[in-house]
Amino acid sequence: MVRRGYWIDRIEWLWRERSVVWLSGVRRVGKTFLCRSLPDVEYLDCELPSTRRRFEDPERFLRDLRGRRIVVDEIQRLRNPSELLKIAADYHPETRVIATGSSSLGVSRRFRDTLTGRKRDLRLTPMILQDEQEFGSRGIDHRFQHGGLPPFFLAAEAPERGFQEWLDSYWARDIQELFRLERRWSFLRFVELVLARSGGVFEATRFARPCEISRTTVVNYLRVLEDTFVVQVVRPYSARRASEIVAAPKVYGFDTGFVCVFKGWDRLRDEDRGGLWEHYVLNEYLARAQDDRVRYWRDKRGHEIDFVLVRRDGSAVAIECKWRAAGFDARNMKAFRSRHPAGDNFVVTDDTDASYVRD
Repeated sequence: MVRRGYWIDRIEWLWRERSVVWLSGVRRVGKTFLCRSLPDVEYLDCELPSTRRRFEDPERFLRDLRGRRIVVDEIQRLRNPSELLKIAADYHPETRVIATGSSSLGVSRRFRDTLTGRKRDLRLTPMILQDEQEFGSRGIDHRFQHGGLPPFFLAAEAPERGFQEWLDSYWARDIQELFRLERRWSFLRFVELVLARSGGVFEATRFARPCEISRTTVVNYLRVLEDTFVVQVVRPYSARRASEIVAAPKVYGFDTGFVCVFKGWDRLRDEDRGGLWEHYVLNEYLARAQDDRVRYWRDKRGHEIDFVLVRRDGSAVAIECKWRAAGFDARNMKAFRSRHPAGDNFVVTDDTDASYVRD
Protein backbone atom coordinates (compact mmCIF):
# COMPACT_ATOMS: atom_id res chain seq x y z
CA MET A 1 0.00 0.00 0.00
CA VAL A 2 1.37 3.41 -0.99
CA ARG A 3 1.85 5.81 1.87
CA ARG A 4 1.29 9.41 0.77
CA GLY A 5 3.66 10.67 3.41
CA TYR A 6 3.44 14.40 2.78
CA TRP A 7 -0.35 14.46 3.06
CA ILE A 8 -0.53 12.13 6.05
CA ASP A 9 1.98 14.26 7.92
CA ARG A 10 0.01 17.37 7.01
CA ILE A 11 -3.24 15.94 8.38
CA GLU A 12 -1.52 14.89 11.62
CA TRP A 13 -0.13 18.41 11.98
CA LEU A 14 -3.53 20.02 11.38
CA TRP A 15 -5.15 17.70 13.92
CA ARG A 16 -2.74 19.07 16.50
CA GLU A 17 -4.12 22.56 15.80
CA ARG A 18 -7.84 21.73 15.58
CA SER A 19 -9.87 18.58 16.15
CA VAL A 20 -11.76 18.95 12.84
CA VAL A 21 -10.10 18.91 9.40
CA TRP A 22 -11.97 19.58 6.15
CA LEU A 23 -10.29 17.66 3.30
CA SER A 24 -11.38 18.83 -0.13
CA GLY A 25 -10.34 18.09 -3.69
CA VAL A 26 -11.69 17.03 -7.06
CA ARG A 27 -13.28 13.65 -7.62
CA ARG A 28 -10.76 10.74 -7.79
CA VAL A 29 -7.87 12.83 -6.51
CA GLY A 30 -7.41 10.25 -3.73
CA LYS A 31 -9.27 11.60 -0.69
CA THR A 32 -10.76 8.23 0.28
CA PHE A 33 -7.50 6.35 -0.27
CA LEU A 34 -5.62 8.93 1.82
CA CYS A 35 -8.11 8.85 4.68
CA ARG A 36 -8.20 5.06 4.83
CA SER A 37 -4.41 4.97 5.00
CA LEU A 38 -4.38 7.01 8.22
CA PRO A 39 -3.52 4.85 11.23
CA ASP A 40 -6.18 3.87 13.76
CA VAL A 41 -9.17 5.51 12.09
CA GLU A 42 -12.87 4.68 12.07
CA TYR A 43 -13.87 5.06 8.41
CA LEU A 44 -17.49 6.00 7.62
CA ASP A 45 -18.79 6.33 4.06
CA CYS A 46 -21.81 8.61 3.85
CA GLU A 47 -22.70 7.18 0.45
CA LEU A 48 -24.21 4.24 2.39
CA PRO A 49 -27.73 4.64 3.86
CA SER A 50 -26.72 2.59 6.89
CA THR A 51 -23.93 5.08 7.63
CA ARG A 52 -26.23 8.07 7.24
CA ARG A 53 -28.62 6.53 9.77
CA ARG A 54 -25.80 6.42 12.33
CA PHE A 55 -25.56 10.21 12.13
CA GLU A 56 -29.24 10.93 12.81
CA ASP A 57 -28.34 11.54 16.45
CA PRO A 58 -24.93 13.26 16.20
CA GLU A 59 -24.52 13.72 19.96
CA ARG A 60 -24.96 10.02 20.63
CA PHE A 61 -22.73 9.12 17.72
CA LEU A 62 -19.89 11.31 19.02
CA ARG A 63 -20.29 10.04 22.57
CA ASP A 64 -19.96 6.47 21.35
CA LEU A 65 -16.72 7.30 19.49
CA ARG A 66 -15.27 9.68 22.05
CA GLY A 67 -11.50 9.97 21.76
CA ARG A 68 -11.32 8.11 18.43
CA ARG A 69 -10.04 9.26 15.04
CA ILE A 70 -13.00 9.40 12.63
CA VAL A 71 -13.15 9.77 8.84
CA VAL A 72 -16.52 11.02 7.53
CA ASP A 73 -16.26 10.54 3.76
CA GLU A 74 -18.62 12.44 1.40
CA ILE A 75 -20.11 14.28 4.37
CA GLN A 76 -22.28 16.48 2.14
CA ARG A 77 -24.61 13.46 1.86
CA LEU A 78 -25.79 14.06 5.43
CA ARG A 79 -28.91 16.11 6.11
CA ASN A 80 -27.07 18.65 8.25
CA PRO A 81 -23.31 18.01 8.02
CA SER A 82 -22.21 21.25 9.66
CA GLU A 83 -24.17 20.34 12.81
CA LEU A 84 -22.10 17.19 13.27
CA LEU A 85 -18.79 19.03 12.80
CA LYS A 86 -19.82 21.91 15.04
CA ILE A 87 -20.78 19.57 17.90
CA ALA A 88 -17.53 17.65 17.41
CA ALA A 89 -15.43 20.83 17.53
CA ASP A 90 -17.22 22.42 20.49
CA TYR A 91 -18.06 19.46 22.74
CA HIS A 92 -15.70 16.64 21.75
CA PRO A 93 -12.29 18.20 21.11
CA GLU A 94 -10.64 14.95 22.21
CA THR A 95 -12.14 13.27 19.12
CA ARG A 96 -10.31 13.81 15.83
CA VAL A 97 -12.59 14.17 12.80
CA ILE A 98 -11.65 14.47 9.15
CA ALA A 99 -14.50 15.17 6.72
CA THR A 100 -14.20 15.06 2.94
CA GLY A 101 -15.95 16.75 0.03
CA SER A 102 -15.40 17.74 -3.59
CA SER A 103 -15.79 21.49 -3.13
CA SER A 104 -15.04 24.33 -0.78
CA LEU A 105 -17.10 24.05 2.39
CA GLY A 106 -19.40 27.02 1.83
CA VAL A 107 -20.56 25.86 -1.61
CA SER A 108 -23.01 23.16 -0.52
CA ARG A 109 -26.44 24.38 0.52
CA ARG A 110 -26.42 21.70 3.20
CA PHE A 111 -23.70 23.48 5.13
CA ARG A 112 -25.56 26.03 7.21
CA ASP A 113 -22.38 26.99 9.07
CA THR A 114 -18.90 27.28 7.51
CA LEU A 115 -17.32 26.51 10.92
CA THR A 116 -15.00 29.51 10.88
CA GLY A 117 -12.38 29.10 13.60
CA ARG A 118 -13.46 25.53 14.39
CA LYS A 119 -11.59 23.60 11.69
CA ARG A 120 -8.52 23.47 9.52
CA ASP A 121 -8.73 23.14 5.74
CA LEU A 122 -6.60 20.96 3.49
CA ARG A 123 -6.95 20.86 -0.29
CA LEU A 124 -5.71 17.62 -1.78
CA THR A 125 -4.25 18.45 -5.19
CA PRO A 126 -3.24 16.16 -8.03
CA MET A 127 -0.01 14.31 -7.26
CA ILE A 128 3.04 16.32 -6.23
CA LEU A 129 6.65 15.26 -6.77
CA GLN A 130 6.79 13.33 -3.49
CA ASP A 131 3.61 11.44 -4.44
CA GLU A 132 5.14 10.46 -7.78
CA GLN A 133 8.18 9.02 -6.04
CA GLU A 134 5.98 7.04 -3.65
CA PHE A 135 3.76 5.70 -6.45
CA GLY A 136 6.80 4.99 -8.64
CA SER A 137 8.04 7.78 -10.89
CA ARG A 138 7.45 7.17 -14.60
CA GLY A 139 9.06 10.31 -16.00
CA ILE A 140 7.81 13.83 -16.51
CA ASP A 141 6.12 13.19 -19.87
CA HIS A 142 4.08 10.38 -18.30
CA ARG A 143 3.05 12.72 -15.47
CA PHE A 144 2.11 15.44 -17.95
CA GLN A 145 -0.03 13.23 -20.18
CA HIS A 146 -1.58 10.93 -17.59
CA GLY A 147 -2.03 13.71 -15.06
CA GLY A 148 -1.92 13.56 -11.29
CA LEU A 149 -5.10 11.68 -10.39
CA PRO A 150 -3.71 8.36 -9.06
CA PRO A 151 -5.91 5.96 -11.11
CA PHE A 152 -4.95 7.74 -14.33
CA PHE A 153 -1.30 8.15 -13.40
CA LEU A 154 -1.01 4.40 -12.76
CA ALA A 155 -2.63 3.42 -16.09
CA ALA A 156 -0.29 1.94 -18.70
CA GLU A 157 -1.84 3.99 -21.51
CA ALA A 158 -3.19 7.54 -21.36
CA PRO A 159 -6.83 6.87 -20.36
CA GLU A 160 -8.67 9.25 -22.68
CA ARG A 161 -11.97 7.46 -22.09
CA GLY A 162 -11.35 7.73 -18.35
CA PHE A 163 -11.06 11.51 -18.64
CA GLN A 164 -14.46 11.68 -20.38
CA GLU A 165 -16.03 9.38 -17.80
CA TRP A 166 -14.63 11.65 -15.09
CA LEU A 167 -16.38 14.64 -16.69
CA ASP A 168 -19.67 12.75 -16.85
CA SER A 169 -19.38 11.81 -13.18
CA TYR A 170 -18.39 15.37 -12.27
CA TRP A 171 -21.59 16.66 -13.89
CA ALA A 172 -23.83 14.00 -12.34
CA ARG A 173 -22.35 13.86 -8.85
CA ASP A 174 -20.86 17.26 -8.08
CA ILE A 175 -22.59 19.80 -10.28
CA GLN A 176 -26.13 18.45 -9.97
CA GLU A 177 -25.88 17.90 -6.22
CA LEU A 178 -24.22 21.22 -5.42
CA PHE A 179 -25.50 23.65 -8.03
CA ARG A 180 -28.40 22.05 -9.94
CA LEU A 181 -27.38 23.57 -13.27
CA GLU A 182 -29.70 22.71 -16.13
CA ARG A 183 -27.77 22.98 -19.40
CA ARG A 184 -25.51 19.94 -19.40
CA TRP A 185 -24.20 20.37 -22.96
CA SER A 186 -23.37 24.06 -22.48
CA PHE A 187 -21.62 23.49 -19.17
CA LEU A 188 -19.51 20.53 -20.30
CA ARG A 189 -18.65 22.35 -23.53
CA PHE A 190 -17.47 25.25 -21.39
CA VAL A 191 -15.31 22.92 -19.29
CA GLU A 192 -13.71 21.43 -22.41
CA LEU A 193 -12.96 24.87 -23.88
CA VAL A 194 -11.49 26.15 -20.62
CA LEU A 195 -9.18 23.13 -20.43
CA ALA A 196 -8.24 23.49 -24.10
CA ARG A 197 -7.26 27.13 -23.48
CA SER A 198 -5.73 26.47 -20.07
CA GLY A 199 -2.99 28.85 -19.00
CA GLY A 200 -4.22 31.71 -21.17
CA VAL A 201 -5.88 35.00 -20.35
CA PHE A 202 -9.59 34.43 -19.79
CA GLU A 203 -11.99 36.48 -21.91
CA ALA A 204 -15.61 35.64 -21.11
CA THR A 205 -16.93 36.77 -24.48
CA ARG A 206 -14.86 34.10 -26.26
CA PHE A 207 -16.88 31.36 -24.55
CA ALA A 208 -20.40 32.71 -24.83
CA ARG A 209 -21.12 31.92 -28.48
CA PRO A 210 -19.59 28.40 -28.75
CA CYS A 211 -21.34 27.39 -25.52
CA GLU A 212 -24.61 29.13 -26.47
CA ILE A 213 -24.80 31.02 -23.19
CA SER A 214 -24.66 34.64 -22.03
CA ARG A 215 -21.57 36.37 -20.72
CA THR A 216 -23.17 36.39 -17.25
CA THR A 217 -23.58 32.61 -17.40
CA VAL A 218 -19.94 32.25 -18.48
CA VAL A 219 -18.86 34.12 -15.34
CA ASN A 220 -21.15 31.95 -13.21
CA TYR A 221 -19.80 28.74 -14.77
CA LEU A 222 -16.24 29.87 -14.10
CA ARG A 223 -17.11 30.44 -10.45
CA VAL A 224 -18.53 26.90 -10.27
CA LEU A 225 -15.30 25.46 -11.69
CA GLU A 226 -13.28 27.46 -9.20
CA ASP A 227 -15.43 26.37 -6.24
CA THR A 228 -15.00 22.72 -7.22
CA PHE A 229 -11.23 23.08 -7.84
CA VAL A 230 -11.42 22.20 -11.54
CA VAL A 231 -9.67 25.47 -12.37
CA GLN A 232 -7.33 27.83 -10.60
CA VAL A 233 -8.09 31.45 -11.42
CA VAL A 234 -4.89 33.52 -11.27
CA ARG A 235 -5.67 37.21 -11.12
CA PRO A 236 -3.31 40.01 -12.18
CA TYR A 237 -0.95 41.71 -9.78
CA SER A 238 -0.52 45.46 -10.15
CA ALA A 239 -0.06 48.75 -8.43
CA ARG A 240 -2.86 50.16 -10.61
CA ARG A 241 -0.40 51.77 -12.99
CA ALA A 242 -1.70 52.64 -16.46
CA SER A 243 0.97 50.43 -18.03
CA GLU A 244 -0.13 47.24 -16.20
CA ILE A 245 -2.88 44.71 -16.92
CA VAL A 246 -5.29 44.96 -13.99
CA ALA A 247 -8.49 43.08 -14.89
CA ALA A 248 -8.13 39.97 -17.06
CA PRO A 249 -7.39 36.75 -15.09
CA LYS A 250 -5.53 33.68 -16.34
CA VAL A 251 -7.24 30.33 -15.85
CA TYR A 252 -5.39 27.04 -15.34
CA GLY A 253 -6.96 23.61 -15.56
CA PHE A 254 -6.48 21.53 -12.42
CA ASP A 255 -4.62 18.64 -14.05
CA THR A 256 -2.12 18.30 -16.89
CA GLY A 257 -3.69 15.05 -18.14
CA PHE A 258 -7.01 16.76 -18.81
CA VAL A 259 -5.23 19.73 -20.39
CA CYS A 260 -3.34 17.42 -22.78
CA VAL A 261 -6.50 15.57 -23.79
CA PHE A 262 -8.53 18.66 -24.57
CA LYS A 263 -5.64 20.41 -26.31
CA GLY A 264 -5.21 17.27 -28.43
CA TRP A 265 -1.59 16.70 -27.37
CA ASP A 266 -0.87 13.00 -27.78
CA ARG A 267 2.83 13.69 -28.51
CA LEU A 268 4.55 16.47 -26.65
CA ARG A 269 6.86 19.08 -28.15
CA ASP A 270 9.16 21.26 -26.05
CA GLU A 271 6.79 24.22 -26.43
CA ASP A 272 3.97 22.02 -25.08
CA ARG A 273 6.12 20.92 -22.16
CA GLY A 274 6.81 24.56 -21.30
CA GLY A 275 3.12 25.29 -20.76
CA LEU A 276 2.56 22.03 -18.88
CA TRP A 277 5.57 22.78 -16.67
CA GLU A 278 3.84 26.01 -15.66
CA HIS A 279 0.78 23.98 -14.59
CA TYR A 280 3.02 21.51 -12.76
CA VAL A 281 4.80 24.24 -10.77
CA LEU A 282 1.48 25.87 -9.88
CA ASN A 283 0.12 22.54 -8.61
CA GLU A 284 3.20 22.03 -6.44
CA TYR A 285 2.80 25.51 -4.97
CA LEU A 286 -0.92 25.11 -4.23
CA ALA A 287 -0.29 21.77 -2.52
CA ARG A 288 2.51 22.95 -0.29
CA ALA A 289 1.44 26.54 0.44
CA GLN A 290 -2.32 25.78 0.64
CA ASP A 291 -2.80 29.36 -0.48
CA ASP A 292 -4.62 30.19 -3.70
CA ARG A 293 -3.81 33.91 -3.67
CA VAL A 294 -1.18 33.51 -6.36
CA ARG A 295 -1.07 36.25 -9.01
CA TYR A 296 0.53 36.88 -12.38
CA TRP A 297 1.90 40.12 -13.85
CA ARG A 298 1.81 41.55 -17.33
CA ASP A 299 2.33 45.01 -18.73
CA LYS A 300 0.97 46.49 -21.93
CA ARG A 301 4.32 46.08 -23.68
CA GLY A 302 4.07 42.30 -23.38
CA HIS A 303 6.42 41.68 -20.44
CA GLU A 304 5.06 38.95 -18.18
CA ILE A 305 5.85 37.12 -14.94
CA ASP A 306 4.21 33.70 -14.56
CA PHE A 307 3.44 33.87 -10.85
CA VAL A 308 3.65 36.57 -8.19
CA LEU A 309 3.31 35.85 -4.47
CA VAL A 310 2.64 38.78 -2.17
CA ARG A 311 4.23 38.59 1.26
CA ARG A 312 2.77 40.09 4.40
CA ASP A 313 5.28 42.94 4.30
CA GLY A 314 4.00 43.91 0.85
CA SER A 315 7.02 42.65 -1.09
CA ALA A 316 6.39 40.54 -4.19
CA VAL A 317 8.06 37.20 -4.98
CA ALA A 318 8.42 36.77 -8.75
CA ILE A 319 8.45 33.23 -10.18
CA GLU A 320 9.27 32.37 -13.77
CA CYS A 321 8.66 28.79 -14.99
CA LYS A 322 10.98 27.61 -17.76
CA TRP A 323 11.14 24.10 -19.14
CA ARG A 324 14.85 24.62 -19.85
CA ALA A 325 17.12 27.00 -17.96
CA ALA A 326 18.57 28.27 -21.25
CA GLY A 327 15.12 29.61 -22.15
CA PHE A 328 15.15 32.19 -19.37
CA ASP A 329 15.29 35.81 -20.55
CA ALA A 330 15.83 38.35 -17.78
CA ARG A 331 14.01 41.17 -19.57
CA ASN A 332 10.62 40.28 -18.09
CA MET A 333 12.03 40.13 -14.58
CA LYS A 334 13.83 43.46 -15.04
CA ALA A 335 10.66 45.10 -16.32
CA PHE A 336 8.75 43.81 -13.30
CA ARG A 337 11.39 44.95 -10.84
CA SER A 338 11.53 48.42 -12.39
CA ARG A 339 7.94 48.84 -11.11
CA HIS A 340 8.02 46.59 -8.04
CA PRO A 341 11.57 46.61 -6.66
CA ALA A 342 10.96 44.85 -3.31
CA GLY A 343 11.05 41.05 -3.30
CA ASP A 344 12.88 37.89 -4.39
CA ASN A 345 13.17 36.42 -7.88
CA PHE A 346 13.03 32.71 -8.74
CA VAL A 347 13.31 30.77 -11.98
CA VAL A 348 12.01 27.17 -11.77
CA THR A 349 13.27 24.76 -14.44
CA ASP A 350 13.17 21.02 -15.07
CA ASP A 351 16.82 20.64 -16.08
CA THR A 352 18.57 22.22 -13.09
CA ASP A 353 19.96 19.75 -10.55
CA ALA A 354 21.05 22.29 -7.94
CA SER A 355 19.97 25.86 -7.25
CA TYR A 356 22.29 28.72 -8.07
CA VAL A 357 22.23 32.53 -8.15
CA ARG A 358 22.60 34.54 -11.32
CA ASP A 359 23.06 38.32 -11.41
